[in-house]
Amino acid sequence: MHIVTGAAGFVGGNLIRALNQKGIRDILAVDDLTIGDKFRSLADCEIADYMDRAEFREWLRRGGSHGWKPAAVLHQGACADTTESDGRYMMDNNYTYSKELLHWALDAGVPFVYASSASVYGMSRRCAETPDHEGPLNVYAYSKLQFDNYVRRLMPTLSSTVVGLRYFNVYGPGEAHKGRMASMVWQLYHQVKEAGVAKLFDGTDGYGPGDQRRDFVYVGDVADINVHFATGPVRRGIFNVGTGKSRSFNEIARIVIGLLGRGEIRYVPFPDSLRGKYQSFTEADVTRLREAYRRPMTSLEEGIRRLAERTGPAKVNVNSQEQEAA
Repeated sequence: MHIVTGAAGFVGGNLIRALNQKGIRDILAVDDLTIGDKFRSLADCEIADYMDRAEFREWLRRGGSHGWKPAAVLHQGACADTTESDGRYMMDNNYTYSKELLHWALDAGVPFVYASSASVYGMSRRCAETPDHEGPLNVYAYSKLQFDNYVRRLMPTLSSTVVGLRYFNVYGPGEAHKGRMASMVWQLYHQVKEAGVAKLFDGTDGYGPGDQRRDFVYVGDVADINVHFATGPVRRGIFNVGTGKSRSFNEIARIVIGLLGRGEIRYVPFPDSLRGKYQSFTEADVTRLREAYRRPMTSLEEGIRRLAERTGPAKVNVNSQEQEAA
């Protein structure tokens, strides 16, 4: 059995579908469905069982059925709201919970692949997996970096697969439930589709209007990379998950406008509340990833086309970039 936490989330649901496509259906899905609409991420997935996150954590603390050995643990569960200010809540969900599950997986001797975040790089101009390039700008990024550092300290003693994946800007079908935390790509697609206008921020940090740049990675690639590390030979380390090429927000808008055959770009003032907390540039150094994973990554143009094919209408924010705070 494979354990997938955060199973009803954006990446989690796509990850289970990727496992299903490989014929894997013996899956324990773990999540918190307090927000009931999240079930939609699992509606077309084949799983063997579901467990509430609180129940699962209690199960882990009791030993997690001593002697039971799953095929792999794919840990996507976290509070992913970059604007959450409750540090105690964030550290419990993203740090303590991750430690509990890591040690259970280590005791069982099974692969443990977990979601980290490119937010740990903050304002760094180079996004490489070394401490000298890291500098979190909020408690979300701090919680992710602290768990990465915890894993780093254990790394010399480990014998089974333990892999952290630092996701850059993941986009694709299945984001509707994320609301303001949905990707820039998803937000802009729906803005243009529904209102004919792509709203981008004025220039920031030396970048012109809409010229801020991010590394956008298609969710199907993210899911495939998770499965690759969970089912392959023993590997240990932290890897960036991006394309290795940044693209501007203007480029996204133009691709969407070209795809839909209509629309315009409109620039709005940059919010004072985001100054000093915003990643105006990310680009993954994928050197380490490419040593272990060599399949081609989906281009932004192709990813947006797939998104358009599989995504229905939804309400969007007035300012699409607000959810993109680092």
